[in-house]
Amino acid sequence: MSAADDWRRLAPRTVLVTALLTAGVAAGAAVPTTLGLAGRLGTGPAVLWVLTGAALLIGCAAAGDHIRWRRTRYRVGPERVDLHTGLLLVKKRSLARERIRSVDLTAHLMLRLLGLVTVRIGTGEHTGGESTLELDPVTRAEGERLRRLLLERAATGPGGSHREGDLVTLDPRWIRYAPVSFVAPMLGGAAAGAVMQVSEWAGAQGQLIAWIGDLFRETALLWMIAILVLAALVAGVIGALGLWVEMWWNYRLEREPGGTLRVRRGLLTTRSISVEEARLRGVDLVEPLGVRLLGAARLDAITTGMAKDEESENADHNTLLPPAPRRLADGVAAEVLREPVAPTGVPLTGHPRAARRRRLGWALWAALAPAAVLAVLGALLTPVLLWIALAWAVVFPPVAVLLALDAYRALGHAVGGRYLVTRSGTLRRSTAALERTGVIGWTVRQTYFQRRAGLLSVTATTAAGAGAYTAHDADAHEGLGFAAEAVPGLLEPFLERVPTKARPAR
Repeated sequence: MSAADDWRRLAPRTVLVTALLTAGVAAGAAVPTTLGLAGRLGTGPAVLWVLTGAALLIGCAAAGDHIRWRRTRYRVGPERVDLHTGLLLVKKRSLARERIRSVDLTAHLMLRLLGLVTVRIGTGEHTGGESTLELDPVTRAEGERLRRLLLERAATGPGGSHREGDLVTLDPRWIRYAPVSFVAPMLGGAAAGAVMQVSEWAGAQGQLIAWIGDLFRETALLWMIAILVLAALVAGVIGALGLWVEMWWNYRLEREPGGTLRVRRGLLTTRSISVEEARLRGVDLVEPLGVRLLGAARLDAITTGMAKDEESENADHNTLLPPAPRRLADGVAAEVLREPVAPTGVPLTGHPRAARRRRLGWALWAALAPAAVLAVLGALLTPVLLWIALAWAVVFPPVAVLLALDAYRALGHAVGGRYLVTRSGTLRRSTAALERTGVIGWTVRQTYFQRRAGLLSVTATTAAGAGAYTAHDADAHEGLGFAAEAVPGLLEPFLERVPTKARPAR
């Protein structure tokens, strides 16, 4: 086969995909545009103008994508992957195959109906789009071929007796964790804002507000606010359930021969994400407050060489397990790391009571400062603000104290086998188990107030995951001892050993 025969094109159905998607956008914009033009031009001319504009828009989009298809080609050689594209500005990009760390497949509903996928080939480096090649789209068979070819490794994955094949599959009962996530209130607020924005576009925002006022004419103001907030929360819960189903339906985590973990998920938009075990440096057990109250947790991978672009980060690119029962999450962590026991479950060394005092101080300051500001403004402007300040002072300080105590109870660190473990957080509790060999340095931070309290924060820096994992407000001697034990020799030249009584594990 000649060198010219090695070059391949994208799937020609990409032009049809672009035309259909553009038609959908045009249809969505047609109704408000027609209504806006009808008042000045009349209904018939408005419809004619809108149809003409839609046809031109669809034709231009399809023509542009046809040119992109004709001018785009790719090649997988023995050492490099090449992509050439562009008409006036020709771009020739290339990735060395030995640097490729991820080959992910994504297909939204239109692509799935046409048997196509988008292939993202990445090196995981922090160089923006230059570290990623995107083939959008190719046939599903071609996408699977590229994934197997580019992630092909000699069967030299980590040793151990842990099984290959499916590690965990979707349990529909996990959907009960969706309504207690922070997504629900955010979606509820977004829904309320969308209703107000659409009513403004239609010129009916005043009528909508008047209708709401008439509906609650006989209702006290506080009850009206409570009912509207409840309605927004119900809308948010429904949205959270729908989002969970879209993201996690058909979820499957499997280990492939040669040491590759593969996550597949998605209802309308399917995603296939691959993680080489050779790049795995640990796991992060994440417990948002609502999910944690139901005894569940999410499992994220701590890896080097994962995609770092904005699109990947917004797609839960490093999540191995959605919120699921905590015991199951620990079991999956052990399977993923090929350990008999999950390091995320080891007993942790607690932190001194001075750390609790610091969190209580921060919490009370954050809760009482707004009340004080409202009280001053109330004394200067209107007594209404005084009542708001009183309500704030009654409601928020107890909540802040409870969160501060919970944040203190979360603090802990330990060295368990091949891993160092740190835990912190209350609204988002994180238990990170990082391979000790993955630590490339330590950062020791001690503020003036920490020094007076005998505390410090010690951070393990690594090339994987978030890049830094911190034991916050640890006892000064224990924190330095933890760092020295986790990576012997790295911190020893800066330490002076002083006998100290270890704190109990918890």
